[in-house]
This record gives sequence, C-alpha cells and structure tokens, in this order.
Amino acid sequence: MADIWLMRHGAYEGHRPGYHAPHEATLTQEGRDQVQRSLPLPNGITAIVTSPIPRARQAATLVSHLTGLPIVATSGLLAEWRAPSIVLGRSAETYPPAYRAWRARRLANPSLRCEDGESLTDLHTRARHCATFLHHTAQRHGPLLAVSHTLFLGVLTHLPEGPAAFVTAAKAPWPFTERRLLTTHQRAATGPQRPAPYSHSTGPGPT
Repeated sequence: MADIWLMRHGAYEGHRPGYHAPHEATLTQEGRDQVQRSLPLPNGITAIVTSPIPRARQAATLVSHLTGLPIVATSGLLAEWRAPSIVLGRSAETYPPAYRAWRARRLANPSLRCEDGESLTDLHTRARHCATFLHHTAQRHGPLLAVSHTLFLGVLTHLPEGPAAFVTAAKAPWPFTERRLLTTHQRAATGPQRPAPYSHSTGPGPT
C-alpha cells in the first residue's frame, strides 16, 4: 500500500489564531519560507495532490517547483471546512448569535448547517470520500503528498470519531507545513464508498 503523507500549507495573509481564514488568503513570505524549510520530503513520494484553495495550491506548487514532483490532481475534497460567511474574519468573542446557536447544537444535531456553512456531517462525509480518493490516487501514481488545511486534516485523521472529529480537530490545530502519515487504520475507517460526489481535476488548474 503506497504511503500518503498529509501536509498543511504555510502561513497566509491575515492569519490570526481563532479566526476563520477567507477563501482567497494567500501565502506570506514567511509561509513560503516555511514550505522551503519543510523539505526534503519523506523518501519515496512521487506525486502531489492539493486543495484548490489558493494558500494550499501555492504551497503545493512551490513544493512541486523545488522537488520536480508533479501535481497530479487538484481536488475540492481537500478544501478546508466551509465556514459560514457570517464568521469569516471574526474571533470567538464576536461570533454572531446564529453561529453561537449552531455551535451549541452541532454535536447533538451534526447534520445542522449554519447558513451557507458545511454541517459536521457534510464535512465528515467529504473526508471519508477524500480518504478513498487519496487511496485510489496513490494506487495509480505511487506515494503521495496531499496539501490541505488544519480543520480538514484533523477530521481526515480522526474519521472513526464520526462528525465529532471536527471538535477534536479544532482543539488540536495542525501546525503550518507539518507532515503526518495517513495510517492504514485511518484509511480503513472509511469503509465501502460510492464514487465521490465532488469533482476533481487533473493538473494544477487556475488559482
């Protein structure tokens, strides 16, 4: 079974702990330096896959440039949790009432959505499909580096917890550019899957 390494992107414009990043945030020079310092990659990696969100795409592109490894897929399955628009740029102290109400009910009703955000069930289902996608891509291309985001990576590596994996991920953020191996146990937690409902494109595609 080919290895699958997971990596978070580097530091990005406007980053503040406790805030939800806007979709368009891009890497800072510090973030690019972090990506460079994260090299060399573990032995054997032959291909890269990435989230389409700019900060992850930029990190993956830089790794590809520095190592010569191809980006073989850009997939929305690897995108960060889609936070509701009403909390973007806000800290916990300034969350609006609708989001506070959702937070209070989200574990009891994980299928509940807050406005245009993903529910915990939505996110966990996507992570399960992503694990299957990564497994199939590794079978085709060999050992992978998958570049993604802190909350999503936390859910992906705690799939057996179900939708509550979101809370685990939020309590233990994934450091910038840290790499972790997706273990056999974590991959096996997906079970049989239907084809993923999220499209992905081969090659880098536009930012």
